[in-house]
Amino acid sequence: MSFAPSIGGHPGLLRSSGGLDEQRSLQSSATFLDAFDFTAIEEMDPSLAEGHRVVYDREVPFELRVQDADIGPQEVGTLEAIRCKILALGDEQCPRHCRIELTSENDLFFHYTHSVDEHGFRDMQEQQKLMIDFPDYVSVVIKMLNSCIKEPHSYLAVFVMQRDGNARLDFIQNMEYKFVELLACNFQASPEEVVRQQITFRYNSVKSRLALMQGRLQDVQALVKVKNPSLLLQLQRGPLRLGSKR
Repeated sequence: MSFAPSIGGHPGLLRSSGGLDEQRSLQSSATFLDAFDFTAIEEMDPSLAEGHRVVYDREVPFELRVQDADIGPQEVGTLEAIRCKILALGDEQCPRHCRIELTSENDLFFHYTHSVDEHGFRDMQEQQKLMIDFPDYVSVVIKMLNSCIKEPHSYLAVFVMQRDGNARLDFIQNMEYKFVELLACNFQASPEEVVRQQITFRYNSVKSRLALMQGRLQDVQALVKVKNPSLLLQLQRGPLRLGSKR
């Protein structure tokens, strides 16, 4: 037996089978309209071609600096939101390989990659006197990136680019009286073919998402047309202003 909430907040019987069918139709429509599945689009990502899985994907505030061989890096860079994607290969608790990809919405051709396995991490460990092991590396980088988002005045991500394509990401903590370098990661500008593949994927991804949204918009219009045709006409003439009085 089906129940529906009454005006007083207590459950009551639906009045007719017609009302039951209408409610089921509305619930079905709401579920359909809320369901978005971008899995098929995301699986086309060329970054996953070698078996990696995405463990982190967020925009992080970076300070971008350019370094000339003779002059050195800029003292003050430009602040920009850089998308950081971290990919791991192998077991979650003990990955065999880690790759970090940096991209920018302001420059589609901006693409840098940091790639390291356990052997390469040992060199980082010795050079920087790191107290962590390779299985902890991904989680530590994620923690630092999140700190740069949550506490941008205390934690800085400074990305220094050289003309030859080499780059370095420095995680720095502002201790008020001094700056402490926590971790440095070497990056390399990605080859032209990789950049081309990434731009193609991003273009097709946006195009596919747009097609899904346009299809969803048509579904919403069809639903509103059935339930409230006059409202649909108002929406088609122009967006309604919430809270406005006529």
